[in-house]
Amino acid sequence: MQGTSEPFLDMESHAYRNLISKSLLNKGHNARLKRAIEKTKRGEPVTIAYIGGSITHGAGAEPIHINCYAYQSFQLFKKMFAPSSDSPLRLIKAGLGGTPSELGVIRYHRDVLREGTVLPDIVIVEFAVNDADDETLGICYESLVLQALGAENEPAAILLFSVFENEWNLQDRLAPVGWHYNLPMVSVKDAVVEQFQHTPEEGGVISKEQFFHDIYHPSNAGHHIMADCLSWLFNITNHSELDRAIYTTEKPPLIGNDFVDVKLLDRLNGDSIAQIDNGGFVSTDTDLQMAEMDDHTYGTSHFPNNWMYTGKSEDGERRFKMILRSKRLILVFKDSGSDEFGIANISVDGVLVRQADPSQTNWTHCHAMLLFDEKDGREHTIEIEMAEGYEDKSFTILGFGYVN
Repeated sequence: MQGTSEPFLDMESHAYRNLISKSLLNKGHNARLKRAIEKTKRGEPVTIAYIGGSITHGAGAEPIHINCYAYQSFQLFKKMFAPSSDSPLRLIKAGLGGTPSELGVIRYHRDVLREGTVLPDIVIVEFAVNDADDETLGICYESLVLQALGAENEPAAILLFSVFENEWNLQDRLAPVGWHYNLPMVSVKDAVVEQFQHTPEEGGVISKEQFFHDIYHPSNAGHHIMADCLSWLFNITNHSELDRAIYTTEKPPLIGNDFVDVKLLDRLNGDSIAQIDNGGFVSTDTDLQMAEMDDHTYGTSHFPNNWMYTGKSEDGERRFKMILRSKRLILVFKDSGSDEFGIANISVDGVLVRQADPSQTNWTHCHAMLLFDEKDGREHTIEIEMAEGYEDKSFTILGFGYVN
């Protein structure tokens, strides 16, 4: 798994095993995970899904499709429990760079459940270094976790906390969700940060320079360690007694569950859900954020069913207008590094509520923006048009996440 230029990891050493063991933040109620393990041992079909940001996508791993932590931990699970190499295990990898759980909760049905055609047995959720951009401050994260747990086949949900080179993540905000629902939790931060200060003679296993590919993403060695941290949880769960207490998520949320039922509205289904007048947003943008899904070597375009304004309107009508009954609405728009894109005004019921600036991150990227969050659903009119001075610029509405 490691190239000649990568650090040697003595995976049998006491120091390495100690590093990996420190990643186990919580074993959690193990019935769901043990059920998936037992299904695998019997040779039954099992699906393991991963959703998160760029680290789950595999950034920093080369080649990305086989050296990312998701693929490696999936293969370790298969090696540990499957009776044969051709056992029917399926990998679902749905990482998307630079995006928080505010977007993940909208993507879940499409990118993980594949529009309801897939029911994962295990779901690994990794947003600990992405959720600084979650405007709901954890509500979308908890909603996403509950989305996973609430599936009819009762999958196991594992919370994974990655870390940046500056030793930062949002574990303090997000881990309480795991404690609240007694979920298995794996902390890469707990495993590696402390030992970064030590030399090999002092028990250090890997340096920051070796673990990280850049200031955000793990190297091949870092992804390998992340995979081993997950496999440690798998191993501990396999050798633990079954938790026989009834498991339930039927309790008041810790932060909030307001987006559990969020649905994606885009150009594909929009006219069946809302009254939509495209105005000048008649084109479809094909220059989109890409990510290698599952074990693919090729990238998949995200939010291809979009509405694009190109700076021109044949009939002079430039404004996108949508009438929708909803109590919560998130706009997903395209960020871009191109100066062809400009700022758009977003109005709700005739009142300017937000401005969307595609140049904020300066790269092609999916951007989630909360437009309104109300207790009760009612009919709203949403209008999007270019801000003054940007009338000849482009803007792409990738879609919306709405809660009825």
